[in-house]
Amino acid sequence: MSEFYNSLAEKMQRGSCVVMTVLEGESAGKKLLVTEPVEQYEGHAVFCECAGSQPRLVICGGGHVSIPMIRMGKMLGFQVTVLEDRPKFADNARVAGADVVICDSFEHGLESISGGEDTYFIIVTRGHRYDEVCLGAIVEKPNAYIGMMGSRRRVAIVKEELFEQGHEREKLDEVYTPIGLKIGAETPEEIAVSVMAEIIQVKHEKAEGCGYSKELLEALCDEDCKKQKKVLATIISRKGSAPRGVGTKMLILEDGTLIDTIGGGCAESDVITKALLMMREEKVRFQICMVDMTREAAEEEGMVCGGRIEVMLERV
Repeated sequence: MSEFYNSLAEKMQRGSCVVMTVLEGESAGKKLLVTEPVEQYEGHAVFCECAGSQPRLVICGGGHVSIPMIRMGKMLGFQVTVLEDRPKFADNARVAGADVVICDSFEHGLESISGGEDTYFIIVTRGHRYDEVCLGAIVEKPNAYIGMMGSRRRVAIVKEELFEQGHEREKLDEVYTPIGLKIGAETPEEIAVSVMAEIIQVKHEKAEGCGYSKELLEALCDEDCKKQKKVLATIISRKGSAPRGVGTKMLILEDGTLIDTIGGGCAESDVITKALLMMREEKVRFQICMVDMTREAAEEEGMVCGGRIEVMLERV
């Protein structure tokens, strides 16, 4: 099984792929990498999910508004790249935790960024001086999101100038501006919250990814971790207002270590108990369990959410 996850990690570095798991029959628990989702495998039900590379946040500008965006981006699991042409502000971005800082002109810096279906661009250059340069380069790259700070009038002028330069109107109209959700944000931190909230909204609407976080995938491939028994829990269906969506994952290790979460509370505790029992019972390597979080059960545990989740448990 470790070979499968090594192959998955390599695939995810190059782009997205589809992971298929057989849910029933003699092949229950079998996993394959396929090019597109399928409904059955040899007549048996399957669970398919899209696995993509780590989402990337590219911030053009390293000013005071960018710093909380960098920190929030890291908290949310993005690989954060910052472009800034001033050495002092580039250093500030590094201190804030950016994974990659390109201290160069915006024009040259953007030449080294190819973009992609999981790349989210934010344009917040100082005084909007380089907005046109950045947007002109970015709008021609594949992307999941482009957001640009600025007044409606200023943004309209930039878009019109780029249209006259030959950029397609449709691509320019897809730019999110004014950037961020309307929450009355004023401070840099509040602006960062509104922008990252908008990106989260777009990210989930696209539903490109699944629950293979960087930390979880590293644990599945790690040599030391392989020495421990472990169970991977995946939500494969959800009804009602369960806290986490289909594809969410949690890895339970023999020593009690947990990587990621499927929502916490009594539901997660129930899944952990079942996973630990699987590790003790060598014969059981794959099972699907239903966890009830309906209103009465949820109230007894003091939970806000209700509903039911179906969880796939597999020894890995």
